[in-house]
Amino acid sequence: MIRSCKSVLTSIVVVTLSLSAANVLAQMDPEVGGAAMYPSKNIIQNAVNSPDHTTLVAAVKAAGLVDTLQGPGPFTVFAPTNEAFAKLPAGTVDTLLKPENKGQLVKILTYHVVAGKISSHELMSMIKKGGGKATLKTVSGGMLTASLQDGKVILTDEKGGTAMVTIADVNQSNGVIHVIDAVLLPN
Repeated sequence: MIRSCKSVLTSIVVVTLSLSAANVLAQMDPEVGGAAMYPSKNIIQNAVNSPDHTTLVAAVKAAGLVDTLQGPGPFTVFAPTNEAFAKLPAGTVDTLLKPENKGQLVKILTYHVVAGKISSHELMSMIKKGGGKATLKTVSGGMLTASLQDGKVILTDEKGGTAMVTIADVNQSNGVIHVIDAVLLPN
């Protein structure tokens, strides 16, 4: 009886530890749009597999930023979903994807990128140190303001628009992606 109980307890501990490890791994490598994200792949290699980021990938290609975002980085990318792009006024995305608007598209896309790898933990520490706000300089030269609202990271652009981080810490070989629910716009 004691041996049987010990065996059951050992099984429970092993299963519990396995589930805990699976939860930790799931948090470390979250899926995006139902697609697995691999920390051994770069930002572009992972983004092209996310069905939630087809608009972003098309925009990155049109802007000629593929090679940059495949580079060594590291980069922190605040990645708007297709739904985020759909919130823009009708025709905006089509207009931005035209070759004659490449400069504007590059500015908008690089406004979503910060040099260096900033995890959600680091971002929350920066917000705390800043008395509730952290200012992030983007690759485009603009500024984003990060704050917390109901435990969620909110980014505010230079025009007062906001986006919430919906999936944090999608680690990449050359940085990290934080998925956001709106497109941020520079001045």
